[in-house]
Amino acid sequence: MADPVTLLTSIGLSEQKAKETLKNEALSATLKDAITQAQRVSGASGVDKAMGTLLYSMASRLKDTKRLAFLSDTIAQRKICTELQLAAALDFVKSHPQDPLNEKEFEAACGVGMVVTPEQIEDAVETVIKKHKEQLLKERYHFNMGLLMGEARAALKWADGKVIKNEVDMQVLHLLGPKTEADLEKKPKPQKAKVAEKDVKTKKEEVAVNGCSGEVMTGDGKSLMEQLRGEALKFHKTGENYKTEGYVVTPNTMNLLKKHLEISGGQIRTRFPPEPNGILHIGHAKAINFNFGFAKANNGICFLRYDDTNPEKEEEKYFTAIKDMVEWLGYEPYTVTHASDNFQQLYDLAVDLIRRGHAYICHQKGEELKGHNVPPSPWRDRPIEESLVLFERMKKGLFSEGEATLRMKMIMEDGKMDPVAYRIKYTPHHRTGDEWCIYPTYDYTHCLCDSIENITHSLCTKEFQARRSSYYWLCNALDVYCPVQWEYGRLNLTYTVVSKRKIIKLVETGVVRDWDDPRLFTLTALRRRGFPPESINNFCARVGVTVSQTTTEPHLLESCVRDALNDTAPRAMAVLEPLKITITNLPENSMSEVRVPDFPANESKGSHTVPFTRTIFIEQSDFREVMEKGYKRLTSEQPVGLRHAGYVISVQKVIKDSQGKVVELEVTCSSSDTAEKPKAFIHWVSQPLKCEVRLYERLFLHKHPEDSSEVPNGFLSDINPNSLNISSALVDTSVRGAKVFDKFQFERVGYFSLDPDSTADKLVFNRTVTLKEDPGKI
Repeated sequence: MADPVTLLTSIGLSEQKAKETLKNEALSATLKDAITQAQRVSGASGVDKAMGTLLYSMASRLKDTKRLAFLSDTIAQRKICTELQLAAALDFVKSHPQDPLNEKEFEAACGVGMVVTPEQIEDAVETVIKKHKEQLLKERYHFNMGLLMGEARAALKWADGKVIKNEVDMQVLHLLGPKTEADLEKKPKPQKAKVAEKDVKTKKEEVAVNGCSGEVMTGDGKSLMEQLRGEALKFHKTGENYKTEGYVVTPNTMNLLKKHLEISGGQIRTRFPPEPNGILHIGHAKAINFNFGFAKANNGICFLRYDDTNPEKEEEKYFTAIKDMVEWLGYEPYTVTHASDNFQQLYDLAVDLIRRGHAYICHQKGEELKGHNVPPSPWRDRPIEESLVLFERMKKGLFSEGEATLRMKMIMEDGKMDPVAYRIKYTPHHRTGDEWCIYPTYDYTHCLCDSIENITHSLCTKEFQARRSSYYWLCNALDVYCPVQWEYGRLNLTYTVVSKRKIIKLVETGVVRDWDDPRLFTLTALRRRGFPPESINNFCARVGVTVSQTTTEPHLLESCVRDALNDTAPRAMAVLEPLKITITNLPENSMSEVRVPDFPANESKGSHTVPFTRTIFIEQSDFREVMEKGYKRLTSEQPVGLRHAGYVISVQKVIKDSQGKVVELEVTCSSSDTAEKPKAFIHWVSQPLKCEVRLYERLFLHKHPEDSSEVPNGFLSDINPNSLNISSALVDTSVRGAKVFDKFQFERVGYFSLDPDSTADKLVFNRTVTLKEDPGKI
């Protein structure tokens, strides 16, 4: 029997992917059984790559292996041939656990034997377009094409979605013709009817939650600044902290607020306080936009404060990367601070807290303090003087790690009693070295650093709501200025993980290269993939300043990326799967230059020239040897236009290799001014650069890879084996001088960005997004 790696590579997995899969014992055992069973059924024909992809997908998603042999048989017998059928098959066996399984019902539910012909697809799309023809002619390319796709797919359940999409695109083009300049303009938003002031007030009262008005959370086209400005949020005015619900007023509150206003001048002050122990991700983008944006929208200032109180996990590279990403998103911190700037002051305040009878030294072990219903500390009522002496001994390094902690006498909102304020760590700090061996915790540090910096609005995510009462308690227990904490909902995306621990696992197991692998949703990864920073900010604006937790699918973010790149990425031509074309009626050494507009919808924005010679290359998919109904591009009987070149080409001879594959076409060309107008125009390249292109798909197969009910074998078992495809492409010479992160639209192909791996000898392009959203991903 073949060794495990050979067995897995035999179904199309790369050697690296095979080794990575074998690290997951449960998945690899299931997959090996599936392959063995499929090989037994398929016999001499073996298991090809298409079959292997389905087996891998099935093995990673099947929860009950009772039906493993049956499903493997259906794949090997080519009854199940597509992901759509596989999904239906998995749903069927899950909902029919009893034996025996009714195979007729199974095959009917999975579309076994159902063949959807090109003619059926053409007829179905034609029917849908006919139904909406009047509105299509009226709205042209501003019409919601997703409606056409949805209705066509509903009529042909088992048809390939990509084929339907291509047919929709071709028939729409045939009906409407090429896009005009007016078609490329953004569709104006309809004016909303004015609402009576009384109704607006009522609505605000109904949806106002936790200090944020739902009026600005709808993503109805308001910019982030509009959402964050002035009265849009029901935040307190500076100096009026006491008017906020839940804020604790002490006899000294008004005096402290007066001093605060003297220092701040009534200016709004926020802060963005990341821990420097990992790279920022898409969720942090919302926090950055909220904290910096709220200050900017209201003429305030925002601090970038590193919460560097855990020397074991902090590295200099994270400090640098965090600041880079804040600036990349377009924000400039008022100043950069560190929690460690205040270590001495925080220590002095801790001594004061003990003196006031609000803290004590405890010797309970860490494991004893975990969870809820922790028994009260037997040292809770120890004398103040004794705790002061012991705290000093902690500072001097006279206890071992875990032998003593400083705890605060309070009960948090989640029921946690007496949270730790200081713990011992004999790890040098990146800024203070060996000066300290005791370090403050988040629960102790956060509110006091806010107070020290005279922050007016302490904005944090919803999970910190349970710490709001402890935030207010500590400031008041020490009789220092107390800011107001406001919470907003976290931003989460499906089909990804953002946990630092899990990303490290992905890197260590070789699933991704590093924190900036373009398949991740860290900000460095999104930058490397080619996402413009303004698209991320626009995405945060679309999601809105919500109080509830938001889980969004990636296609909304990708839509924002397309909007930004459509206006900023110059056009170029690239061929990913080249087919050689020889134009026989041009001289052997024929060479001319073709001017290509950088932005066809606005040619005043510039242009570039590309060579046009007797030999050009087109996409293999732009030629079909046998004419098919509805196909508009090049065939042996049908000419096609060359974009920007002013030529129409017609096939004279098809040249094939020994296996019968078409490797070259001999054609003649005629001027588009004299030739009959072709049904389509295609892109091409001549004397191109050979480049590397990296095409990305989702990293995970399931929406929620961390959900054990959806992915029982853990997120590492849910990796999409087709998440990265590396190949060569031919790109026109206009990209020759491109710099890292420069972005282009490769016409009819997608948006691409130059990767840092590029060299003078070989350019590497990452596909940022496709030109249009794939309806199959919604």
